Amino acid sequence: MEWSTNRCQKLGLRPVEKALNPSPSSSNSVRYHPTRDPKQTSFNAPQTSGNPRLDGDKELRSSDSPFLVGTCLEMCPAKERAQRERLRDLSVFERLDGDPARTSPSLAVKKFCRTISNVDVLESDIRPLPVLQNTLKYLMDLVSSSEHSFEVIHDFVFDRTRSIRQDLSMQNITDDQAICMYEEMVKFHIVSHKRLSRCLGKSDLSSLSHLNIEQLMKCLVTLYKLYDINRKSRLLHKNEAEFYSFYVLLHLGGKIPKMGDSLSLWYRQLTLPVFQSNEMRFARALIRYSHVGNYKRFFNSLEAEASELQLCLVEPFLNEIRAQAILYVNYSGYKLHPYPLMHLSNILRIEESELEDLCHVCGLETSTDETGTKILPVKQTTFCLPKSGF
Repeated sequence: MEWSTNRCQKLGLRPVEKALNPSPSSSNSVRYHPTRDPKQTSFNAPQTSGNPRLDGDKELRSSDSPFLVGTCLEMCPAKERAQRERLRDLSVFERLDGDPARTSPSLAVKKFCRTISNVDVLESDIRPLPVLQNTLKYLMDLVSSSEHSFEVIHDFVFDRTRSIRQDLSMQNITDDQAICMYEEMVKFHIVSHKRLSRCLGKSDLSSLSHLNIEQLMKCLVTLYKLYDINRKSRLLHKNEAEFYSFYVLLHLGGKIPKMGDSLSLWYRQLTLPVFQSNEMRFARALIRYSHVGNYKRFFNSLEAEASELQLCLVEPFLNEIRAQAILYVNYSGYKLHPYPLMHLSNILRIEESELEDLCHVCGLETSTDETGTKILPVKQTTFCLPKSGF
C-alpha cells in the first residue's frame, strides 16, 4: 500500500527520493551514560549470519591488521577500466555514448570483488577517502534518475556501494566521515526496500529484495561499531538513535531473515541514551502495538511520529499488519454484526477500495448492506495469507 501524497504531506515528509538527504536528527542533545567502557571497540551488534566473521561484511579490521593508503584518484582504477572495456563488462551507466566496449574515468565505477585481500592488492587499486566520498555522491545522484527502471539502477548502485565499503575496510577508515558514508548507504538500502517492494507485482524480485535487506543489515552492523569506536564524549552522534531504531523496525516484517538475538536481549546491550531516545521509544511502541493487536494506536503513532526513513522502512510491512488486523476482526467479531469497511479503513490508514481488495486477497468475501455500506461478514473460515506475500 502506498501512502497518499496528502498523508505524506500531513506527516511533513518530502518525496521518497529525498530520503537520501534527510534533515539531521534531534537526538544530538541526548547525554551518554555508558554501560561499558566508552573506548571499547567490540560491540555485540545484531548479527546477519551464524558466523560472526561475516557480520558487517567483514568491513572492520582489527588494529593490528595491515591496511593500505589508496592512491587511485578516479572512481575506477585504470587497470580495471581497461580490462572491463576489453571484456565488454560495462554497465549501461558506464558506457561512453552507449558503446558497451568504451567507457571513461567519469563514468566507470569500481566493481565489488568478492575474493580481494590486502596481500595481493596494490595501493593504485584502492581509492582514498575523498575519492570514495565523491564516488558515493555520484551513485546517490543516480538513484533519483528516471531514465532507467529502479531495478536497473539498484543493481548498479548495490554493487558499487559494496565496493566502496570494501575500500574503506582495506584502508581501515573508521572516522566520522566513514560514519556519514555508512549512513548514506543505509539510507539507500532503506529507500530501495520500499521501492523494490512496489516492483514485486511487476516481476519476481523477491531475491533482489532479500539481498537488499541482507546488505542493509550488514551496513547497520558496521555502522553501530563505528558509532562505538568514535564515541569521544557523552553525546550521541546526531543520527545514532534513529539508525538504531531501524533494526527494531525491521522486526515488523514477517519474512525478514533471522537477525540474531531476540530484541529483549539486544535491548540490554544498548547504552541508556539510545534505549531512552524518542526514536527508540517510538520503534519499541510499534513493535508492542503490533504484538498485542492494538492496530489503532499502531497507525496513529506511525502517522504522528515516524520520520521519513522510518516510514520508508515500515511501509512494505503494512499490508502484513493490516492482514493480521483483518484476521482478528474476522475471528473475534459477532456474526450478526458485519464490520463496516469504512470504519476499518480509517483505523488501518488505507482506502476503502484497497481494503476490500486486501480482504479478497486474504480469502474473505465482502458485501454491501441495504444502505449501500460495504461490510465484512465475520466468522468466515476461508482466511489465508497469500503465499507470494503482499
